[in-house]
Amino acid sequence: MQVNEAYNHCKEVIEYHSKTFAKAFQHLPKKKRQAVWAVYAFCRQADDIVDEGFDRERELQLFKYHLDEFANDRQIEPSFLWIALKDAFTHFDFDLEPFYEMISGQEMDLKKTRYESVEEMIHYSYHVASTVGLMLLPILSPKNQEELKESAIALGYAMQITNILRDIGEDLERDRIYLPKQLMDKYNYTIPMLENGVVNDSFVDLWEDLAQRAEDYYDIGLSKMYLYPVNARIPVKAAAHFYKGILNSVRANRYDVFEKRAFVSNEEKKEILSAIEK
Repeated sequence: MQVNEAYNHCKEVIEYHSKTFAKAFQHLPKKKRQAVWAVYAFCRQADDIVDEGFDRERELQLFKYHLDEFANDRQIEPSFLWIALKDAFTHFDFDLEPFYEMISGQEMDLKKTRYESVEEMIHYSYHVASTVGLMLLPILSPKNQEELKESAIALGYAMQITNILRDIGEDLERDRIYLPKQLMDKYNYTIPMLENGVVNDSFVDLWEDLAQRAEDYYDIGLSKMYLYPVNARIPVKAAAHFYKGILNSVRANRYDVFEKRAFVSNEEKKEILSAIEK
């Protein structure tokens, strides 16, 4: 398989699974855009193993073994992911640690389905989302990676909390509850209420508590946009604002995260892009 064909497969992955990210990063220069596709495909494959795998633990260990082989420049059975990622690694100075941390985050989903505290939820969010930001920094801002680490980590927290708040119903179907028990107890919202899809004042207060935390992390992440080169600044801001918009979409749905899927429409994305480009 040729490199460009491998990248095109990665492009198909991101366009199918995340129109938000695909649209946000579509105007990057070609090499940066392709590298983003490869990183996304890596993260998607790890995530899909845990959500859809037949023998999830074995498949995730095999995926980690393939990353070991890739890291040591040993021959891996050719696939579009590793072909594209190998080429991306020749153009950008990646750190392998967040790639491994991402897999560790997916391993958490194999072993843990309930979260006691906000701190536990944030720890999980770092591994499955902040790591993505750290993977992307060498592509998006190679000269200011150290200065942007806090920003990238904060945006990861913000986006993962947004995911958690959007996907409460879907996660429940997989027997996963990411809402911290600490906060559920604080707002007197119980597991039986959750299982019955109850949207009451307690649920709204709980949901808004986490939404405020997410919005605070968005503010932290967005405060450092000036450190990104111009060609990456708008894509990163767009990704953050598109994702942040999901929170308002849930609010517009009257907090029904059990029967309705919150999303930001193409028209809304155009409006967001227009605003941040000014």
